[in-house]
Amino acid sequence: MGKNITWHQSTVTKTNRQEMNGHKSCVLWFTGLSGSGKSTLANAVGHALFSQGFNSYVLDGDNIRHGLNSDLGFTKEDRRENIRRIGEVARLFVDSGQIVLTAFISPFLEDRELVRKMFPKDEFIEIYLHCPIDVCETRDPKGLYKKARIGEISEFTGISSPYEAPRQAEIVIETNKLTIEQSVKQIMLYLIERKIL
Repeated sequence: MGKNITWHQSTVTKTNRQEMNGHKSCVLWFTGLSGSGKSTLANAVGHALFSQGFNSYVLDGDNIRHGLNSDLGFTKEDRRENIRRIGEVARLFVDSGQIVLTAFISPFLEDRELVRKMFPKDEFIEIYLHCPIDVCETRDPKGLYKKARIGEISEFTGISSPYEAPRQAEIVIETNKLTIEQSVKQIMLYLIERKIL
């Protein structure tokens, strides 16, 4: 960072925006293997929030790689930078008073913890979509597991690159056992219980 750069404090604060919106802001960080249901569930929760008048936005892994992170590959270093940038963008959304839902594999504990530290306590909610890899492979909506198994994709999480499961996620959802509706309800109840909504 250049030494001639100074953070400019906004006249309108995060608290002001939260009060106007009628709810607190936070990041719902969906993590899990490819095919575990991150994008599907994040969008379903986003729709539930929208339909009830709450301000939210979904940041999806593939969508972000079309623009902001189009210069990054899938090495460990690039994945780390991918997650760091998403953390910074999510922090801006939270500051704007919104609930931001992020759907990223984010396979490494260290990277997720780095993002967690960007937020005040209770504003980072890690949601681990626990789903056995064999179930994820049967879903395989993009055909990625098949390509990884035959060597067309290298550094693929769960096959040739590790996935480090959260140790203390705020919410754990077994997406091979629960329906989308049940999963959405579990997350919405959590947000109500924590007085975010």
